[in-house]
Amino acid sequence: MNLQRVLVVLTALNLVLLAFLLAQARAVSAETAPVLRGRELQIVDDRGRVRASIQVLPPAVSKADGKPYPDTVILRLIDPEGRPEVKMTASPQGAALLLMGESDDTYARMLGMGPESVLTLISRGRQREIKP
Repeated sequence: MNLQRVLVVLTALNLVLLAFLLAQARAVSAETAPVLRGRELQIVDDRGRVRASIQVLPPAVSKADGKPYPDTVILRLIDPEGRPEVKMTASPQGAALLLMGESDDTYARMLGMGPESVLTLISRGRQREIKP
């Protein structure tokens, strides 16, 4: 009879512990993180190709012209062939927006860098700049 009482008590304790753990698991799964933190975010399509990305780039020196560039945030929206159609950047120097056309020689670029702002329109190689 003693063994039966011990087994009943252990079973009851296990049920109480199970109920407690299930209540905690339900409460934890309902919480959402208020902030997603990282240095880069990529959105991929069903084939695993990157279609959009946001990156925080550290300060760097251009290999092409040796100019120093400050840390920059860049957003890219990319077409199925891997070509960035939209680029938006922000840095301490200012911001830029690039909207690509069907080919590389057709695009619109808005720059707000330093003390100047410029809108550049290029269509099939013909260029027009608009300054205030």
